[in-house]
Amino acid sequence: MTTYDVIIIGAGAMGSAAAYYAARDGRRVLLLEQFEIDHQRGSSYGYSRIIRYAYTDPVYIQLAKVTFPLWAALQAEAGETLYTKTGGIDFGLRGEPTFEDTMRSMSAEGIPYEVLDPAEAMRRFPQFRFDDDMSVLYQSDTGALAASKCVRAHVRLAERHGAVVKANTRVMGIDVGGDSAAVHTMGESFSAARLIITAGAWTRGLLETLGIDLPLTGQRCQEIYFEPTSNPDWFLPGKMPVFIHHKGFDDGTGIYGLPGIDGSGVKAARHGGDVFTHPAEVDYEPSMDVVEQVRAWTRRYLPAIGNGRLINTRVCLYTMTPDEHFIIDHHPEHKHVMIASPCSGHGFKFSTTIGSILNDLAFKGRTDHDIALFNIGRFLA
Repeated sequence: MTTYDVIIIGAGAMGSAAAYYAARDGRRVLLLEQFEIDHQRGSSYGYSRIIRYAYTDPVYIQLAKVTFPLWAALQAEAGETLYTKTGGIDFGLRGEPTFEDTMRSMSAEGIPYEVLDPAEAMRRFPQFRFDDDMSVLYQSDTGALAASKCVRAHVRLAERHGAVVKANTRVMGIDVGGDSAAVHTMGESFSAARLIITAGAWTRGLLETLGIDLPLTGQRCQEIYFEPTSNPDWFLPGKMPVFIHHKGFDDGTGIYGLPGIDGSGVKAARHGGDVFTHPAEVDYEPSMDVVEQVRAWTRRYLPAIGNGRLINTRVCLYTMTPDEHFIIDHHPEHKHVMIASPCSGHGFKFSTTIGSILNDLAFKGRTDHDIALFNIGRFLA
């Protein structure tokens, strides 16, 4: 049985980052992925994800302050563009709780932003149409992360630092001892002093074998990419900001989107989707009904997209906690087992920081970051 310092299960955004930081620190790392690297069945694949300071809870803004520099450092080491600064707008009615809380939290954390009336916002961003009673919050540092490139960069650099990466290797069983763990795949077994589980929608099933039943639910979400019917340059980074409409973000109907990245077309999507119990249930065939729901929204607020050609649409997964906050913690009975995610549809931007935190928890037993909000005990009473 081959022995490592740490075994990481799941090579999506969080697992690939954890492998990178552990390998960079000289640890013997094994990263296991049941599918190919950068596969399309989970939560981490794609052209783009939003990175932003605009959050309702100051804890996330504090994490973002650390995360932006970490992505810059990774980008420099990888030698490719992973973060594109676009600026970002949050818009909605004054009085909407998420909109008001976002402004309060950014003010409390010293993040600069502007509040624009609809007329000024449409002069600045002519792609959009805003209702007369809306307010628009603009924050200049918001941007897009090239999602698949980020995952592949973490994996590639982890391997460069000595990590062993095994794709298409499904975990069949886990045995946890007092100070080590053994992981069994179809044809091999491996052991390590530490184990990190970052398996996304498959996390609940794996943890059940370790005596934990977390109230995690999956959501079948859908990314949609449109071609504008006019002024295509308006919809590229540098002209078009990332956007979040705050109406409906508490019931899964809120809409967000990003400018075209690497020829993707303009992305628009619902923040949420139909619930599933296990990933094996998921139908990955995109729904045209969802496309039409999003298109109806764009006809009102992004008219050049609303009637534009559908370039592509694909299904991706959210794995949700009841309170939509992350889980980043030790196993309550086995301190050498670390668990990260599910990230409830808003974790990718923090993945490089979460990888660093997992490395700290694994090899230092603690982290300097405030992760009290993400403790696993809140679901184990």
